Amino acid sequence: MTDRTAETTPGAPEETTSMTTVVAASAAGTAFEWYDFFIFGSMAGIISKVFFTGLNETAALIAALALFGTGFAFRPLGALIFGRMGDKVGRKAAFLVTVTMMGGATFAIGLLPTYEGAGIIAPILLIILRILQGTALGGEYGGAAIYVAEHAPASKRGQMTGWIQSSAALGLIGALGVILATRTLIGETAFGEWGWRIPFLLSAGLLAISIFMRMKLSESPSFQKLKDAGEQSQHPFRESFGQWKNLKLVLIALMAIMLAQGAVWYCAFFYTPVFLEKFLKVPAPMVNQLMMVVTLASAPMYVFFGWLSDRYGRKWVMWFGMVLALLAFLPGFHMMAQFANPGLAEAARKTPVVVIADPAACSLQFDPVGKTAFVTSCDIAKSFLANNGVSYDNEAAPAGSLARVKIGATEVVSVEGGGLDKAQLKTVKAGVEGQIKAALSEAGYPLKADPARINFWGLFGVLLVFTIAATALYGPQASALVEMFPTRVRYTALSLPYHVGTGWVGGFVPFSAFAIVAATGNIYAGLAYPIFFTGISVLSTLLFLKETKGRSLDF
Repeated sequence: MTDRTAETTPGAPEETTSMTTVVAASAAGTAFEWYDFFIFGSMAGIISKVFFTGLNETAALIAALALFGTGFAFRPLGALIFGRMGDKVGRKAAFLVTVTMMGGATFAIGLLPTYEGAGIIAPILLIILRILQGTALGGEYGGAAIYVAEHAPASKRGQMTGWIQSSAALGLIGALGVILATRTLIGETAFGEWGWRIPFLLSAGLLAISIFMRMKLSESPSFQKLKDAGEQSQHPFRESFGQWKNLKLVLIALMAIMLAQGAVWYCAFFYTPVFLEKFLKVPAPMVNQLMMVVTLASAPMYVFFGWLSDRYGRKWVMWFGMVLALLAFLPGFHMMAQFANPGLAEAARKTPVVVIADPAACSLQFDPVGKTAFVTSCDIAKSFLANNGVSYDNEAAPAGSLARVKIGATEVVSVEGGGLDKAQLKTVKAGVEGQIKAALSEAGYPLKADPARINFWGLFGVLLVFTIAATALYGPQASALVEMFPTRVRYTALSLPYHVGTGWVGGFVPFSAFAIVAATGNIYAGLAYPIFFTGISVLSTLLFLKETKGRSLDF
């Protein structure tokens, strides 16, 4: 990337901003916002213990993952609020507000009381701050992508906006790096007690840097030209969603690009750590190290695939990424199990676990609010297996019979906990769980992954395939979306489908996939969620998405 002056058009202001400054300030500010957002997702296990102490282990993790998703759920709202601001007032003003809002909310999370200290008020305050974070991020991406694209020459638009895409990787690297460094310096015990606050509090410094860099920017040439002519939209919502010509583009962007983007990227970078740590029992520090290496490798790929789309077109580069993910996820996760915990994979293959129970007595092993007691004999058995990441098959038993867990030739009969007080229930559950644990150990099921048998580079190879798929889809995406929509409503029309896809589909990948696993007992069943949405986009891209490479943005 060279330090050149952004091209201007007649009617644009005389003041110009170098392309290097445009890209650096936009990408750096976006990276800092992603850092703010990702430190929460990267510490879901700690968050579940600090803010959801009153729930059992599985419910607490699901609640933390759901709260991670809540931030994403509010991103479309931010897209509408700041999209309207960006289309009426300007691109620069909108993403100055978003970075300030994000940094302030993240810093405040580091000051929150814990559940033990403040009770229910602690998770309520956390939810409010996550909503503010999600709303801010909803206005950030569209502004940064549009700002860079409207400065960049058409022949390099994919490459230049690829730096905005790489900012997500840089933000994630920063989040994982700070978390790993803090854990290493102060130890796991201190990190769990108070050290988790440090990554959040560091946002104050990042916020100051972000604001300083963005204050140096001028307005984008395309919007300034529109503003000088007095032609900016006065009703961005009405034009974006009330006119079929624009609404049709919004729907195509959502179905053909954004459903897959949400499913693929968040499965590759956020569900895989949950899978490795929760189900395959890989130590958390090793998972962080692995994700840092993979994310670091991904950073230049966004720019590469953006550059590739400048040469060969956005559509087919993105479609390649979707198809690769669709083909790689299921076999890839099976390979991860073999590389991460071969003992578990061997035990599951040689000695499958079967729960034999009356189907009417079995609840879904999904309890995000901690209200389900799970007291039937079936629920007690399945809760233990789900909490320990053990896959199991289901077999129907006669009505009214006690559930049994069959592990090879060994059968453990569960107990009925209905009508027992908490102390009695805890005692009988502990007895059954102890028997199941002993039978699993006898059958070769390891309690944790053996570090000596973990194939780190094998895991890296699998995740690298996922990363290629995610970056091929994400790299050209900013330029493709910007080129789809007219200048008058570009911020609003682009931001909504982007944040519905990444927010409502992508943000809930870890939560939904984990919930499906907990409900079915199959650790691979959660992949149905990202595979389903990716499949929709593969077909929609083929049928409806038109190539936009090189299109003028002044329309």
